[in-house]
Amino acid sequence: MSPTDRSRKRRRVLRVVLSAAITVVMCVSYVIADILDVVPGLLTEQAVRMPRYASPAVALKSGMVIGTVARQRTIDAGAAGALIDQFAQSQGLGSDFSVVITDDLGDVVGGRDQNAAREPASTLKTLTALAVSNVLDMGSTLATSVYLDQTGEGAALTLSGSGDMLLGSGNSDSGHINGRAGLATLADGTAKALKQRGISRISFNYDDSLFGTVRSPDHISQNNQNDQFFAPISSMAVDGGRQWNGVQPSDPDVFDSYPTLSTHTASDAAQRFISLLRARGITVAGPAGSVSTGKTPSGLSPIASVHSATLGEIMAFMLRHSDNTLAEEFGRLLALRMGTDNSPAGAVQAVQKELKTLGLDMGGLVMADCSGLSPGSQVTATTLAQVQAHNLRAGKGAAAAEGLSIPGALGTAVDRLDDARAAGLMRVKTGSLDTVTAMAGNVSRLKGGTLAFAVIINKPQDMNAARSAIDTFIAKLVGL
Repeated sequence: MSPTDRSRKRRRVLRVVLSAAITVVMCVSYVIADILDVVPGLLTEQAVRMPRYASPAVALKSGMVIGTVARQRTIDAGAAGALIDQFAQSQGLGSDFSVVITDDLGDVVGGRDQNAAREPASTLKTLTALAVSNVLDMGSTLATSVYLDQTGEGAALTLSGSGDMLLGSGNSDSGHINGRAGLATLADGTAKALKQRGISRISFNYDDSLFGTVRSPDHISQNNQNDQFFAPISSMAVDGGRQWNGVQPSDPDVFDSYPTLSTHTASDAAQRFISLLRARGITVAGPAGSVSTGKTPSGLSPIASVHSATLGEIMAFMLRHSDNTLAEEFGRLLALRMGTDNSPAGAVQAVQKELKTLGLDMGGLVMADCSGLSPGSQVTATTLAQVQAHNLRAGKGAAAAEGLSIPGALGTAVDRLDDARAAGLMRVKTGSLDTVTAMAGNVSRLKGGTLAFAVIINKPQDMNAARSAIDTFIAKLVGL
C-alpha cells in the first residue's frame, strides 16, 4: 500500500469515528433534553399534569333500549284506574281537569273526563307536528338564495327565502340546527360569484312574499306579552328573531330564556346580509340601514345558496323549545303543500284535514292556531293521547315523536323527572299558560310494552302543586 493510500485510509477511518462520536453526542443530548422537557419526547422528570374538568352533570341510569317493542301488551285497568284516582286526589288541581291512559293503539284503559274539551296550551303543537310530519318530506331543507338579474340597468340582487327562520348571522354551522345556514357563508358565495362576473356594484332587494300578507293568528298577541313568545312568520330570520342584546348563549341550540323577538325578521336578515356584502368589497346602492322588498326574478338560477337543517331537525328544535313561531310556520308550510289558504286559518284547516285522514278522534277540537298560544283552542285528553299512540308506530310521522322532550334530560321537561327509575322511559310535550298546565306523551313500561297518556288542567287552584302532581303521575306510569 502506498503512502498516499495509507493517508486516505486514515482520513476515512477518522471521518467514520468522528461521525459516530457526533451521533452519540446528539443522541445523548436529545435524551437529556427530553428528560428536562426542553424538547418533546417520551421521557420526563416533570410530574404528570392532570387535566381539570368542570364537574359533570349527574348521570341517571335509563331503561334498556330494545329493538322491537312488544305491541298490544295488556295494561292492568285496575292499576291504571288507581293511579288516576291518586292523581285526582292531588292538592291544587281544582275541578277543571282531564286525564287519560291509553294502550299503544290509542284505546282508553282509564280516564277522568277524558272527552271534555279543555284549553291545551302548547300540547296542541303535537297535533301540528303529527300532521306536518306525515305530509312534508322531513328530510328536506329550506334554501336561502341570492339571484342576480342583469336584464335592466346595472346588476340587481334579490335575497329570497323559503322559510328558514333559524339562519345564522355568521358562517354556516354544520354542528347545530340553529344557524346551520349562515348569512356570512351566503355572502362569501355571492361576492365570489359577482367578482367572477366583474361586478362590484349592485342594487338590492329581498323577497318575503312566501307567506302572503297575514303572518300572525288572530288574538295571539293576547298571550305574547312584550313579543317574547311569537314573531310573525317570514321567509327568513336570524335565530328566530331573538334579540339577545349581548347575552347570547354559547350554544345556539340550548337556551331556556325568552328574549324579545323582532317583528320584522326578514328585513333584519336582509340588512345583515347587505352589511356582509359591503364588508366583502361589494358596493350596495342606497343609504345604510335601508332595504327594499321585491320579487324573485323568474327563469333564473341562484348564484349562491345556503340550506337549513332538515325539517325533521327543525321539528325537534320546535318541540323541545316549544317554539310558537316555528309551530305556526310548520302549519303554513303544510297549508302551502296541501293547497289550503295561505293564512293562519288555512294552516289550521290543513292540520285538521290530515288528522282526520289519520283517523284521530277530533270531537270537541277547536284550533285557534297551530301552536296553542292563541286563546280559544280546545282539545280533549283523548285526542292528545291518540296523537301519542300514533307516535309509537313506526313509519311516516316519526319526526313528531323524535323531537319530544325527555323528563330530566332535555327540552321543556328537563325539570319534570319525579323518579329516577323513570329516567329515559318517557317522551313528552308540556303545555303552560297563565291558567293552563298540561302534558301529553308516551311511556316505555318496565313490564314491557308502551302506553300513551294526556293530562290537561285548566284554572288550577295551585299551579306549582298541579305541575308537581302531573310529574308524580307520569313517573308512576312506567310501572303499569
